[in-house]
Amino acid sequence: MTALPDDYWLLSITRQPEQMTAEEYEALPEDISKMIEVVDGYVAFCESPTRDHQRAVRRLAQLVENNARSAMGRGHDCMEVDFDVDLRIRDVPLCNRRPDVVLYKCLDRKNNERLRAEHALLVVEVVSPGSETADTTDKLGEYARAGIPHYWIVRLDATGVSAIERYQLDRGAMLYKHVNTLMKDERGVPDVGNPIPITIDWAELEY
Repeated sequence: MTALPDDYWLLSITRQPEQMTAEEYEALPEDISKMIEVVDGYVAFCESPTRDHQRAVRRLAQLVENNARSAMGRGHDCMEVDFDVDLRIRDVPLCNRRPDVVLYKCLDRKNNERLRAEHALLVVEVVSPGSETADTTDKLGEYARAGIPHYWIVRLDATGVSAIERYQLDRGAMLYKHVNTLMKDERGVPDVGNPIPITIDWAELEY
């Protein structure tokens, strides 16, 4: 078996010495924390999103927020929408994700309440070439086990959002069940009822 050269890049990789704690994460400067996720205490660096990915996320966040405001105007409890924001799945071992879009119950701003899984109503992840496994397998399981009731996996084409896979939590099994997949090619403007009424206007989701 041929040995690797002494200067081979793989030999320079070192293992994270120990799991990161919640306290250590919270002590990080924002310009560092916004670049990483933490899974079971181990740091995973987030890839830099493409312009198309960023545009799709902004448009999805705006779509969800517009419908959330309409729902609150009809008497729904207070909700907020953010994108690329810290979502604490659990403290030990630390699991901290940064979903593309999240709809959640309003937090106590005066007491700097942290966004946690129990606040989330809907999490949306936009699939990139490098995030297929994380978005469709890893996070699918993590978000379900954390009790987040709704999860959307969004796919893009050359013009914008092309498909939205909708999942709803089976609380007995703590697993997601596929509800349906909305396709832009099917035309029409579909309405979904959960977690709030949302009208999917494909034109609003174009680049």
